[in-house]
Amino acid sequence: MRYQRPRGTNDILPDETPLWNRVEETFRSLCKRYGYHEIRTPIFEDTDLFTRSMGEHTDVVSKEMYTFTDRGGRSVTLKPEGTAPVVRAYVENNLAAQGGVSKLYYITPIFRYERPQAGRYRQAHQLGVEAIGSQHPALDAEVIALAMHFYREIGISRLSLVLNSVGCPVCRPVYRERLREFARPFVHELCEACQVRYEMNPLRMLDCKREKCRALLHDAPDIIDSLCEECRAHFDALRSYLDALDIRYVVDKHLVRGFDYYTKTAFEIVSDALGAQNALGGGGRYDGLVEEIGGPPTPGIGFALGIERAIIVLKELGLAEARRETVDVFVAALGEEAVQPALQLLQQLRQSGISAETDYQRRSLKGQMKLADRLGCRITLMLGEDELAQGVVTLRDMVTKEQRTVERETAVATVREMLSG
Repeated sequence: MRYQRPRGTNDILPDETPLWNRVEETFRSLCKRYGYHEIRTPIFEDTDLFTRSMGEHTDVVSKEMYTFTDRGGRSVTLKPEGTAPVVRAYVENNLAAQGGVSKLYYITPIFRYERPQAGRYRQAHQLGVEAIGSQHPALDAEVIALAMHFYREIGISRLSLVLNSVGCPVCRPVYRERLREFARPFVHELCEACQVRYEMNPLRMLDCKREKCRALLHDAPDIIDSLCEECRAHFDALRSYLDALDIRYVVDKHLVRGFDYYTKTAFEIVSDALGAQNALGGGGRYDGLVEEIGGPPTPGIGFALGIERAIIVLKELGLAEARRETVDVFVAALGEEAVQPALQLLQQLRQSGISAETDYQRRSLKGQMKLADRLGCRITLMLGEDELAQGVVTLRDMVTKEQRTVERETAVATVREMLSG
């Protein structure tokens, strides 16, 4: 072929979209139950939005963003994640004026230039929520409960919730120094990226995926031991709420997430069905992000879940069957004279809320009946020379195989009655 899809991208074909639709519709329905409302933000934003919010020295910003200069000379970036754009929209559109907590959800593509692997693509898709306006740990518990509930709702129960606190601007600097002091004797043995992290943001060392770095940092100080009183109380309260909701979790002192905007709560949801790249999604609290973007000090928390990774797990667990998309009625036109009245009948059915299809390749009646079967049609309406002369259509019940004629003017009403019976 002359053209192929770009490396790291996928075509989502018609036989796959029912599963995607099931996952997305489940998420939409669940968000509605939890009181979240959909928000849609642009595919690209000012580059500075991401460098300021996520951190200049994070892997995504330094290595993976699709950044380019537009015709106006502005630096813009295809969004590599969903949180910063939502918070930007929250500030720019003054959603705080509505009062209370802004509870928002999104379904969006994201773009990261990274090495393609299982469930990780250069264009991927995320489901996410952001709850902005409260620092109460009960909101953290709700956000985590929603994420876990979503996976249970689509049938994935082999999950682990990994939890940590990454502190706040008060206590995190203390921990950074403890971590630097711990790593100082072997910093030269760390990978090149971690040596930069050691100087710029040592917490990022804990997020390194290289086995040697992970081994060297295995006995690093526990960040929870460095939490200030407020962060410790917040973390303890969150754990008590999760216990009350019967949500099991594991505390991992090395969990720091990938972006600099996180404060206090950090969490990931992992599945053993994904192998080494086992994270289905994650999130955390970002109490300083609204202010960083230009709004007033406002706390927030959210998560992002990868759709591709969820679908991989569904397939691994044998849960990928989606309900087949079928058509209610097939209109079979026999002969050229029947084409125009068949099209009229087809349109009347569709305008009445009934899904209908016909044959545009002028097959024989036998071929058209096979097509109707393949489409899963419940009813076939046949228009031929005799039907045209008498002003009727032949109605065939594709389940019972019974046939009868009905007046053409009443055909739609008859079909509606059969489908609702």
